Amino acid sequence: MPESRPFMVSCPVPVSSREHVQLAHGGGGKLMHDLLEQMVLPVIGNPILETRHDGAMLGFKGTRVAFTTDSYVVRPLFFPGGDIGTLAVNGTVNDLAMCGARPLYLSAALILEEGLPLETLARILDSMRHSADAAGVQFVTGDTKVVDKGKGDGIFVNTAGIGVVEHALTISPGSVRTGDAILLSGDIGRHGIAIMAVREGLQFETTIKSDCAPVVQPVHALLDAGLEVHCLRDLTRGGLATALIEIAEAARLSITLHERAIPVEEDVNGACEILGFDPLYLANEGRFVAFVPRGQVPAALDTLRRHAVSSGAVLVGEVGASPAGMVTLRSGIGTTRIMDMLTGEQLPRIC
Repeated sequence: MPESRPFMVSCPVPVSSREHVQLAHGGGGKLMHDLLEQMVLPVIGNPILETRHDGAMLGFKGTRVAFTTDSYVVRPLFFPGGDIGTLAVNGTVNDLAMCGARPLYLSAALILEEGLPLETLARILDSMRHSADAAGVQFVTGDTKVVDKGKGDGIFVNTAGIGVVEHALTISPGSVRTGDAILLSGDIGRHGIAIMAVREGLQFETTIKSDCAPVVQPVHALLDAGLEVHCLRDLTRGGLATALIEIAEAARLSITLHERAIPVEEDVNGACEILGFDPLYLANEGRFVAFVPRGQVPAALDTLRRHAVSSGAVLVGEVGASPAGMVTLRSGIGTTRIMDMLTGEQLPRIC
């Protein structure tokens, strides 16, 4: 479920004042998970939503179609490695790719604040066009609204996407099996730190750039190679840890991660130590995990590493039978800790 502007609801679930603050910023982790599970899904839930996937898988006259939507409220609008325009395209394209679909068409809805400089809008639209061209998709419909000055924080963007599924696999958390290997497409945490550095005016020895990028090519390389991909998930809000917890809960299986195998760039790790962040929970915009049978790991890694966006692909964990819904992290010295969803979100307004 995408982030949104603040809203008020009559909520039957006890929510503390601290939680109200977090939800007003778009929420994240356990609070957003509880909001969806205890309030949103009981009202609008149906079998399609129950798959807990990055998009909806729909049948249409013998063709399987994937459909997804997302809203982008990132602050600041521009950051090293991208801007709200590149996020809006790549985020939606990547959600379609996580369904195993080939992205084809996008819509764009722009909510503009009165007084937004036209140069800023032109720059964002140019980013959206270039990103769409790079991902091989077209904008085919859209909408524009203007809100009063002080009510829109510059610009908010919503994009929706449609893609076609060209294979017979069912790629979803429900397809994860005991013994599956978990592959990570590259280093984690760069997007979250890139946003924080610009937002807070932090200076590091090197400029940390967001990993924002489309991941369609490596995903479809896996599928075209005939590999048995069980599940895919991009590591956006909530990062690697939250994504795997959600999959473990949906699949009713356990997941074990190996800390030493998880790549984190030195400058990102240093920034996390200074700021008190855990890179496992930081958002990424060009990283994903793939669940494949253990015997297909060498072929899958070789396939992923042929593409720039996933050249750092590694094996980071495996799936077990129990305890159901639990994700554990094994450290380099042999200790184990249970990964939980964060009560709040380390960094709000990051996508």
